[in-house]
Amino acid sequence: METEEIIKLLKESDIYAEHSACDSEFKISDALLFDGTKPFPFKAAEVQKNLEEGLKKRQEELKKSLKRATTGAQTTAKSTNVGKLLEKVFPTMNDFKWELSDCRFLGDPIDIVIFHGLTAGKVESIRFLEVKSGKAVLNKHQKSIKEAVENNKVKYEEFK
Repeated sequence: METEEIIKLLKESDIYAEHSACDSEFKISDALLFDGTKPFPFKAAEVQKNLEEGLKKRQEELKKSLKRATTGAQTTAKSTNVGKLLEKVFPTMNDFKWELSDCRFLGDPIDIVIFHGLTAGKVESIRFLEVKSGKAVLNKHQKSIKEAVENNKVKYEEFK
């Protein structure tokens, strides 16, 4: 049986098929049927052209999204690196209101622990200091440390 005969029979049939992408049925005779080994009929060529244009638009959008993501990641990495450098020199800045010799730099997960009065010989209080700039926020570990301190879940132990 020739392709044209098969297409003619399908166009005259009451056969239904299932569309796998949207999980719905359709009547085959309602579909645009043609011999794919020959030039596309005008309607099929038009559908193909529209699909190709849509694909091209999606590819352009994907390129733009990828560029935005890459640029954003680079900006975040630069900000993080600058922040890590600044947190080390922050105690030497004029705005730093704590006694430098009372401070101990940890860096992670909290930047600085301040032992108020250590230099004078008697620690009056202990402060955990996290240095942030711009729109930076505490990470989950820093938030949990903050909550532990605020909920008085800080203890002193001696190990021998």
